[in-house]
Amino acid sequence: MTQKPARKRPGTTRTGQKPRTRKPAATPAAAAPEAQPAASEKLQKVLARAGLGSRREMEQAISDGRAEVNGLPARLGERVSSDDHLVFDGQAIAVPGQVRRVLLYNKPEGEVCTRDDPEGRPTVFDRLPPAGEGRWITVGRLDINTSGLLLLTTDGELASRLMHPSSQIEREYAVRVLGSVNPEMVKAMHDGVMLEDGLARFTDIQEFGGSGANSWFHVVIMEGRNREVRRLWESQGVKVSRLKRVRYASVFLDADLRMGQWKDLDQSAVDQLAAQVDLPSVPVPEITGKLKEKTERKQRKKGGVGAARKPERHQRRKARLRSTSGARSGPGRKVRR
Repeated sequence: MTQKPARKRPGTTRTGQKPRTRKPAATPAAAAPEAQPAASEKLQKVLARAGLGSRREMEQAISDGRAEVNGLPARLGERVSSDDHLVFDGQAIAVPGQVRRVLLYNKPEGEVCTRDDPEGRPTVFDRLPPAGEGRWITVGRLDINTSGLLLLTTDGELASRLMHPSSQIEREYAVRVLGSVNPEMVKAMHDGVMLEDGLARFTDIQEFGGSGANSWFHVVIMEGRNREVRRLWESQGVKVSRLKRVRYASVFLDADLRMGQWKDLDQSAVDQLAAQVDLPSVPVPEITGKLKEKTERKQRKKGGVGAARKPERHQRRKARLRSTSGARSGPGRKVRR
């Protein structure tokens, strides 16, 4: 009689012992990532972006010994990063980040474009939000009696190129003039008028109607000389009674942007502006966190979105003045009947 072979239990060997399992080989510990060095740029480019002048001007300034890097005289073409300590004309300079922010501001009359006015007049910088990285640099200026579109940026090189006459950037103004204007005067201003600082002209003049002795025109100039629009009209014996900038390069003044308000240009608008002066695209920073809170708070405080309405007393006074239409002699004075 033959014996049947014994059945083998699953998971056991012939000797009845459980099979040994191999332990997986230990994987070597991942190496800690090395700290990446801060991105570097040429010094003249960094100084230009900080708003100290054009890149060519900064190259000359470095050659003249006006810049230091980490306590040593700077060399032309030297690369620097945010880890370096920069000094220019004896003043410490923070290395601006590689971002580009552009602000559109609707400037009211009565504000100047300087940071600190010796006469104590209001400045456009009183209303602006915090810039985040860097500081606000005006792209050109508007005099105290001119309103409208004012561009500001944290990129000094962009501002310098947009302002330089060689860039041939258009600036468009809405002008109200007091006095009669004939075709000969318009032709003269279009062909060019010799002013005290050289030849000046409008590249385009379009009439936009008017009433009485006042006429509205839209004019375009390619430079930003001091009071150039006003002086061109004055050369023809007429006076500018109101002046408002409505366009700078590819940026138009928004109809829904009230006086004293601002708005950030988006990436597409900033890139289009930079492309007109042959600058590459640079990221526009996202306004978040505390910077966003400060920006919104300042917009509300300075008469922007969410600003409180005028007091009811002022509204009642305006209603009374409207009800006495035709019975006034001079501002705010009623005629006795």
